[in-house]
Amino acid sequence: MRIAQLANFYAPTSGGLRTAVDALGRGYVGAGHERLLLVPGPRDSWHEDEHGLTVTFRAPYLPGTHYRVVVEPWRINDVLDRLRPTSVEVSDKATMVTAARWARRRRAGSVLLSHERLDTHLAPRIRWQAGLVTGSNAVNRYLLRTFDTVVVTSGFAAEEFTRVGAGAGSGDRAKAPARVRRIPLGVDLATFHPDRRRRGPSGDGVARLVHAGRLSYEKRPDLAIATAVELHRQGFAFQLDVYGDGPDRDALVRLAGEAPVVFHPYVADRHELAARLANADAALSLCPDETFGLAILEALACGTPVVTANRGGGRELITLASGACAEPEPSALATAVRAVLSRPEAARRLAARERAERYPWGSTVAAMLAVHASVSDEATVLTRPAAPLPWHPGVGSRADLGGR
Repeated sequence: MRIAQLANFYAPTSGGLRTAVDALGRGYVGAGHERLLLVPGPRDSWHEDEHGLTVTFRAPYLPGTHYRVVVEPWRINDVLDRLRPTSVEVSDKATMVTAARWARRRRAGSVLLSHERLDTHLAPRIRWQAGLVTGSNAVNRYLLRTFDTVVVTSGFAAEEFTRVGAGAGSGDRAKAPARVRRIPLGVDLATFHPDRRRRGPSGDGVARLVHAGRLSYEKRPDLAIATAVELHRQGFAFQLDVYGDGPDRDALVRLAGEAPVVFHPYVADRHELAARLANADAALSLCPDETFGLAILEALACGTPVVTANRGGGRELITLASGACAEPEPSALATAVRAVLSRPEAARRLAARERAERYPWGSTVAAMLAVHASVSDEATVLTRPAAPLPWHPGVGSRADLGGR
């Protein structure tokens, strides 16, 4: 198969989305398939390496963010016409959806990998909740009509589609609703490993807590800081290390006040991040709106138990032995932290690692390849020509990437 992965919000510091897209792409190549990656960037370009072909579309920043977004969807279709994938995998519910319409016209397969729930993602920005639900339902019905299969990563993520009557898909392909498949993401169990731990059991009575993630309100890092403030108020001996950058960093520093919270820059090196996670006694990953929780799995894989909110996709990853879930408010979360740390250290670290081992990337890749095989109709898709593609960096890039 020739699989085209398309994603907006794909950037050097875009966290979970980029991690998932890249892990899947490497898995596709490792299984003997062709991988094409179409993403926004500062300029039009293409690059081919052992991980496949990457096409970058010149795109502006989304206001107030560090993310670029393709705003000329017809250029995506022009490039797809040249690459002729057997299926497209879209990790975006905005401009990249045009790829599904292209796939239908060209009798290729289309898969939506749903990374967020529209209702919970937009709730902080839209006060009219009744209108938010109605609008989200309308968009999700459209997505179900447009894609062959919608992949969700948790029961929490599936709710927005089951709410509008998502079915198994039958009858006329042009009219049948998409099938909704639940496929959990995975974790790099070799990189994120308890062996990254650089210190022995804590002997100074000070608990080491960690939070790693983008410091932006939609990720709710304020809950981690507020929990630290509450623990400090209770006289609990701890230090919270926060790894990440984002637009709300200054506000979070002010919120921390006199609590023992240390802010560190974003850690790009995955091995170094694993070491920081493994050195902690417990991780805080508290966003109640996450549809999955890659940060949770990475901490668990390092043998570090996790405290998370009792709603959202993250709670589905946690067992009583490997962490705790609580109402997303500081007092309840502080109680959960203290409960986790009261358990025998060796037992809680072993339980955390064992839980993560249930989610290897290999299982996710195999399940996604089965979805792509089911939606692809390779007999009706033109194969990639033997001659080189008629575009490369030496040719006028804007025209050759579909610019108009």
